[in-house]
Amino acid sequence: LLSRRCERESAARPPACAEPPARSHMSSASSSSFFIDPVVAHSPRQKKRQAPRSDTPPTESRGLGDRFVPQRSAMDLDVSNFELTRGSRDGHGGVNASPAKEEYKKVLAAKLFGGSATNKVLSFNAKPPPPREDHQSSLRVLFTRNRDAGLLPKKYSRHIPQAPERILDAPELLDDYYLNLLDWNERNVLAVALGDSIYLWNASDGSIQQLMQTSGDNSHVTSLAWVQDGPGGEGRYMAVGTSDHTVQIWDVQRLKQVRSMHGHRARVSSLSWNGPLLSSGGRDSVVMQHDVRVADHKVGTLRGHAQEVCGLKWSPSGTQLASGGNDNILNLWDDRYTSSANGVCDQPLLRLEQHRAAVKALAWCPWQRHLLASGGGTADRMIRFWNSSTGACLNAVDTHSQVCALQWAKHDRELVSSHGYSQNQIVVWRYSSMAKVATLSGHTMRVLYLALSPDGQTVVSGAGDETLRFWNVFPQARRTTGDEAAPFSRAYTVR
Repeated sequence: LLSRRCERESAARPPACAEPPARSHMSSASSSSFFIDPVVAHSPRQKKRQAPRSDTPPTESRGLGDRFVPQRSAMDLDVSNFELTRGSRDGHGGVNASPAKEEYKKVLAAKLFGGSATNKVLSFNAKPPPPREDHQSSLRVLFTRNRDAGLLPKKYSRHIPQAPERILDAPELLDDYYLNLLDWNERNVLAVALGDSIYLWNASDGSIQQLMQTSGDNSHVTSLAWVQDGPGGEGRYMAVGTSDHTVQIWDVQRLKQVRSMHGHRARVSSLSWNGPLLSSGGRDSVVMQHDVRVADHKVGTLRGHAQEVCGLKWSPSGTQLASGGNDNILNLWDDRYTSSANGVCDQPLLRLEQHRAAVKALAWCPWQRHLLASGGGTADRMIRFWNSSTGACLNAVDTHSQVCALQWAKHDRELVSSHGYSQNQIVVWRYSSMAKVATLSGHTMRVLYLALSPDGQTVVSGAGDETLRFWNVFPQARRTTGDEAAPFSRAYTVR
């Protein structure tokens, strides 16, 4: 009976882990030594911080490592350190970043890191295991694996000769950054001003003849420009600017001056044709519009520069005129001067002031409307691309040397630039990535003048070292027949 009573009492007693019944705060000291009321012993804040207890034993992690430290097997600590500290070392903050330089960095990273270079500082996932030898990917994987291949830098396999195919002596070719002394017409005749004379070199047969010579004391030719007849045109007339403030029109076939136009008060350093309209810019900071068909030739005056106008180009459509000056200003003009009573216009259509040096190099894109390229002098060294309809700067590239001349390719998306201090080189660029296709060197002084052959393949450069060099830089547009004469058949010098 006693054992059965003990069993009944033990069954009625609560288990040891069960919560004891609530007791009064005035419990005896003997009972408080075995039980502490949580309401009395802890403040509300301490009660919140108390972590919940669990009677289940913790499971041991096997082979998982530290759960607070990511797996670093897929991390390159050197690359991560470089990415974290790169901003403090660059210093420029991406101002005037060159797309060619960024593309070069991508190619260099792909070569150094085997194509695994990444901008991620932390990488928490290991590389997936290689597939089995007998594994065959699904069609979706096969077609999406190389979808980013078009974003990689393209390799240009076209060969550009590093040496000029012809060199001509050009004695007394003036080393003056602000002049324009070289032009090539559609009849394959190259005109170059040497001191006070202009010489014509026929690239088809190599013949040379002198067109004119200035008559004034200490006078010389400061600019020249063929009239734009278009393909198959006669290329008969040429405009000539001189240091004695005059603009002359010459008949090349008869070797005779047909007109002399006055109006400038200083030398005429730039010329550009737009049909029968001739624009001239001079050291007097004025751009004048001449209609060569009428006796009163002066039809407009554009005043938007404070110093010499050294760059002047009409757009291929003939609706806009770009003028660059020694005041670091690039202006775009339209025909608003015609609505003025006296033909004077003081406000250009767009005034662009981003260059920090003289703007002489100007070139309109022949295959894209409203695209203008401009180059700055020694203090600027930038090639900038503009949307002439909005005035927005589309791109800017630091060439690290004085930009003297620009020339677009006729049949390809490429651009060639000539440079002065301090590299004296010619660079072929790929538009619009502005990756360098080729760098041509050979001139010993700054390359001031550029002209493009009528077939669009050869570029001639004139430099202060008194030489003309012919470079075959652009691809051929079409196959030539045997009846067409070669552009360079015999070796000659200009004088």
